[in-house]
Amino acid sequence: MSFHEVRFPSGISRGAQGGPERRTDVVVLGSGFEERNSRWADSRRSFNAGYGVRSLDDLHAVITFFEERRGRLYGFRWRDHSDWKSCTPGQVPSAEDQVIGVGDGARAVFPLTKTYGGADAPWVREIKKPVAESVLVAIDGTPVAEGEVFSADTTRGLVTFLPGYEPEAGAVVSAGFAFDVPVRFDTDKLEVNVQGFTHGALPNIPVVEIRL
Repeated sequence: MSFHEVRFPSGISRGAQGGPERRTDVVVLGSGFEERNSRWADSRRSFNAGYGVRSLDDLHAVITFFEERRGRLYGFRWRDHSDWKSCTPGQVPSAEDQVIGVGDGARAVFPLTKTYGGADAPWVREIKKPVAESVLVAIDGTPVAEGEVFSADTTRGLVTFLPGYEPEAGAVVSAGFAFDVPVRFDTDKLEVNVQGFTHGALPNIPVVEIRL
């Protein structure tokens, strides 16, 4: 899949609207009871970047970014300002934020994940686009150094322990990080009305999460 490792302008995405979406089939029986079935195992995020466009300079930046991505052709990184860390947005990531696996003495590769919820029905989200130099890792609560003990693949969301440093059997591997959402434009056409800025109109710039 064609993907550009570049982030949509963060100053514009900060004002965007959107969030996670799920697909659930609900059948109401004759008795009034319901049967519900989830069609998607994972949620999918979508946004409207038009709400973040505040000036003609912002609009020009979006047009430039849109043209370089060739509309819907190439994916790119998106900062979801409501959810972009292994912790809550107001906290600083820690190497103990998220448990990403348990060692067996031989396993070296651990995908980054973020868990939502607790005892009822926790959902584990795969993190494919961590931010460069943001990944922190700990083994049984002890931080380890990137470059010396592990490497982080920020294009695929993988932590790889270097030879000789594979976590021992039963050792808990945890991580902290910042991350982006892999997305693409959900249109091949931008409707631009410069006069709209005078009258309060906003362009419609749909963006949707992609599976990698």
